[in-house]
Amino acid sequence: MVGVRSEGTGGRVGLLALVSALAGLLVAGLFLPVLGGLGLAARAGVHQFESLPTQLETPPLPQRSQILAADGSLLATFYYENRVDVQLDQIAPVMRKAIVAIEDSRFYAHAGVDIKGALRALFTNVEAGGVQQGGSTITQQYVKNVLIETATTKQDKREATADTIGRKLREARYAMALEKKLSKDEILRRYLNIAYFGDGAYGIYAAAKHYFSVAPSQLTLAQAATLAGLVRNPNGFNPRLHPQAGKARRDTVLNVMDKLHVVDHQDVVAALAQPLGLKITAQNNGCEGSTSPFFCDYVLEEIKQLPTLGATPDDRTKLLLRGGLVIHTTLDPKVQQAADAAVHALVPAKGPYGGAEAVIQPGTGRIEALSVSRDYGSGPDQTRINYAADYDHGGSQGFQSGSTFKIFTLAAALREGLSTGYTMYAPPVLVNPGGFRDCEGHVLDYGGQDVHNAEDGEGGTFSLRTATWQSVNTFFVKLEQKIGLCAPVQVAQSVGVHTATGQPIVGHPSFTLGVYDVSPLTMANAYATFAAHGKYCDPIAITSIIDQTGNHLQLPQRGCHQAVDPGLADTVTDVLQGVVQHGTGTGAQIGRPAAGKTGTVENFSAAWYCGYVPQLSSCVWFGYPAGAQGRQLSNVTINGQYYPHVYGASIPAPIWQKTMATALQGVPVVPFAAPDKSYLPPAPAAPTPGTPSTPGPGPSAPAPGPTGASPPPAPAPPGHGHGHGH
Repeated sequence: MVGVRSEGTGGRVGLLALVSALAGLLVAGLFLPVLGGLGLAARAGVHQFESLPTQLETPPLPQRSQILAADGSLLATFYYENRVDVQLDQIAPVMRKAIVAIEDSRFYAHAGVDIKGALRALFTNVEAGGVQQGGSTITQQYVKNVLIETATTKQDKREATADTIGRKLREARYAMALEKKLSKDEILRRYLNIAYFGDGAYGIYAAAKHYFSVAPSQLTLAQAATLAGLVRNPNGFNPRLHPQAGKARRDTVLNVMDKLHVVDHQDVVAALAQPLGLKITAQNNGCEGSTSPFFCDYVLEEIKQLPTLGATPDDRTKLLLRGGLVIHTTLDPKVQQAADAAVHALVPAKGPYGGAEAVIQPGTGRIEALSVSRDYGSGPDQTRINYAADYDHGGSQGFQSGSTFKIFTLAAALREGLSTGYTMYAPPVLVNPGGFRDCEGHVLDYGGQDVHNAEDGEGGTFSLRTATWQSVNTFFVKLEQKIGLCAPVQVAQSVGVHTATGQPIVGHPSFTLGVYDVSPLTMANAYATFAAHGKYCDPIAITSIIDQTGNHLQLPQRGCHQAVDPGLADTVTDVLQGVVQHGTGTGAQIGRPAAGKTGTVENFSAAWYCGYVPQLSSCVWFGYPAGAQGRQLSNVTINGQYYPHVYGASIPAPIWQKTMATALQGVPVVPFAAPDKSYLPPAPAAPTPGTPSTPGPGPSAPAPGPTGASPPPAPAPPGHGHGHGH
């Protein structure tokens, strides 16, 4: 239709009259099964056609977003429509030929509305007494798809699909205008990216991947013919659901291509002899199909909180589902796999128990793994609660952490001027201890309860170092009496400790025994601060977000600062190494320098282990996800292993050990820094000649004391249970 592009006034007027008449009579009417009323339709069509707008809004198509691990591997996809936009040179030429041949063989000859093709379709339909052949061009089909995609109301959607003359006229008007604006190849590219190919596959990229597990550039003649045949009836010709109909439709496309001589005849013969050869790849949507679903869920919750992605959480979720975002994260697949294997090896996926581990990189705040013992989902014995994370990131309301909190009292005591050699008698029982001072100087008592060590009769004189190794409850409670409650709380707050629901922690006599409900991630990051010589970093899971145009979206500032004096942090690390070498955490030894602390909650309702090497910090929790509610981890058989009592050393420490042993394979052994001498006891003076020296335990020698254990009841802050232990 050369006249369509004529610049002369007479040509344009004549063309408009021709198209107006034919649009009303043919372009609209040919899609109706009978001819009744066409004269009226034609007259109405002229007026409608002339008054229709020509500017078609073509916003970016909804495209799926991807969440990637630190190594670039795919963790999850999110989409409203499973689509990835591609350029024309990324689509096999044979695919372009197939779609043009079967849908609009005169595509490169007409100007958006194919009058010759429409007349042919009209006569075919009249002769058949029904719709046997369509007359819409590829350009018109593209317009229809755009109108459907941009419909915002139910009425808009009905109008975009209604079998009416008005809809056909509007499509024709837009199609002719679009052909003046865009090249044929660009229209074809857009059409192949917007077309629906069935089975949830929108666009040629998703279709090629779904049906044949190949990129669109790798499609063969037979595969291209199969896909080209789908757009007319994506469900009826679906080769997965209806293989016979799918193959018959493919062969129809091949024969049309042969008739039009767009491919070699021998190639068509060979393609006709081939089976469908489907290789279906299902595209998961959301975190359910992720290899790291709980980390994925953490990232999803993080996205919902990013103001740069939209004004509301719903707006941000909509962008994730439609915006074609590429989200790069901090997850290390090797570390994640190590954590998952360790957690699942020791904690059953079903039953009343639960376990979780968070792994973070010291000095950066990068979250490298989040593992939960339960399967992710909403089914029986599944959960969507991320036990490793805080409540605002899809987690629980937290778990009491037992004696893992003693690290903060240890650091505070050193900061207040005590040395690692400071000794004190710790009785087996402290009867309703009092004399505690909070940050306001108020004097508190323990609330009428006693503090016990692991077993009756366990007590003695301990140094700050050996009391930490053996996790002596009465020693640390007396230490709080000496230094006050404010200093330990300040240390904990400085390294990012807060409750899992976001509430600040405050001074309470049972603070050091771990009565606050916290998440493994918060504790792993707090311990990472000591591993990084006192440098605290905000935890991060997302390193970049790139939209479909290649722009990097702004992320909130996440920073690091010196929270603890480096020498103090290194001295705490030196003490915690003794826990692994000589104390309650010997089961966490991994053949390289490691530091850590066990924790057992009151009445054996939960158990923890937090530890680190210079490159990784991890915290493991084990207990009852739904709450202990009077149940104890005593006289229990878990995964075939009987436990008289479950301590931090029983299950959490071995999980930590298994995770680190695997995650650190091939990672260089890095020693910890030496402790700061200013926090160590002074060296003993040389004896005066002729005066015998008095032997005594050195600062690193263990003093008699308990070898491990169970914490007794202790009062808790208002609203909390009585959790403590080691």
